[in-house]
Amino acid sequence: MARLYIIMYRWKQQVKKLKKETYAIALACKDSRVPWYAKVLAAIVVTYALSPIDLIPDFIPVLGYLDDLVLVPLGIILVLRMIPPTVMAECREKAEKTINQVTPGSRIAAVVIVTIWLLVGVFAVIWIGKIS
Repeated sequence: MARLYIIMYRWKQQVKKLKKETYAIALACKDSRVPWYAKVLAAIVVTYALSPIDLIPDFIPVLGYLDDLVLVPLGIILVLRMIPPTVMAECREKAEKTINQVTPGSRIAAVVIVTIWLLVGVFAVIWIGKIS
């Protein structure tokens, strides 16, 4: 039982680290020293990481979590190679200071993401309806 507790504790620490890193990347997107192509990829990675809808739905056994365990970390690694280290260091400090604060902007961002996915779903249904 103690071993399971240690594993869960380590897992939670990794999730916190991943959350902080994702937020730091989101902050780096706003920095003018980051190249445009890094900003585009960073925006895609952050949006996918925060999106409630996955490429592979989580209810599919094993494969459902595979995208979260593989795609998001690989995307973060790729983006981190594109962002200048000094910018990331500054963004990590900002993320560390503000990571535990829930702001109205976070709720607004969540609503925007869900709305976008719903619109994509509605347009997909309409498009499939026209094909049939």
